[in-house]
Amino acid sequence: MTDLPPASRIRRVVLPVAFCTGLTAVLSGCAADPDEGTNGVGKLSATVIEQKAQSAADTAKAVRLAGTLVSKGGTYKLNMRLKQDGASGSVTTKNSTFELLRIGEALYLKADAGFWAHDDKPSGSETPDADSDGDADSEAADKLDDKYVKVPQDDPSYKQLRGFTDMDLLLDGLIGLHGEAVKGDRDKIGGIRTVKVKGGESGEGGTLDVALEGTPFPLRFARAGGAGVVVLSEWDKDFALEEPSAGQTLDYGKQLPRT
Repeated sequence: MTDLPPASRIRRVVLPVAFCTGLTAVLSGCAADPDEGTNGVGKLSATVIEQKAQSAADTAKAVRLAGTLVSKGGTYKLNMRLKQDGASGSVTTKNSTFELLRIGEALYLKADAGFWAHDDKPSGSETPDADSDGDADSEAADKLDDKYVKVPQDDPSYKQLRGFTDMDLLLDGLIGLHGEAVKGDRDKIGGIRTVKVKGGESGEGGTLDVALEGTPFPLRFARAGGAGVVVLSEWDKDFALEEPSAGQTLDYGKQLPRT
């Protein structure tokens, strides 16, 4: 058999090697490390990821919380900016929308006249003064329309309304998983890569999305039992809280009108 020239033998060796090298690169690209460029949290166990998210939330100075909360048969849509010494934002219920502003312990409620209008008389209790009572209610509602009404701390509604403005209370109550923590899929929330941690295999105990970029803050939480979904953003971004002007503020006294 005739020996091949040295150049031919080299080409026959080099071509397969080059092909194999290229194929390896392609396969390696398909199996790229999903944690490359992340904070490394995705490599941890589900329990540790949840703990890191809780710790990040506990030490945060501020956050925006937006979403739906189902509680005690009622559904609330929240859009609140929260920090340790106060909050501002809105709450929407089935029948109305109102704004809340808290600076320290001073809590203000702002709503339109429709929110304040009420009818406390039982059916069948019409009296000659019914029309005048209705006129008085309407007049009071008109005065409160679009004003910041200071909520007295002795008013029964103060504690409930304040709960919507309490950062620690809301976070503790909204982002806790139930059941054994299970690591889920990767996702993106607001353009930030996340890893899911589920309560139980199917997420029946809630599902938490934890940031894989920067601090491992919780970015989204689907509550157990379909009790709402909230998105958490603007972590540690401070914001100003200003007392409403005197012309926009009403002090109703020791108790708000029932509504």
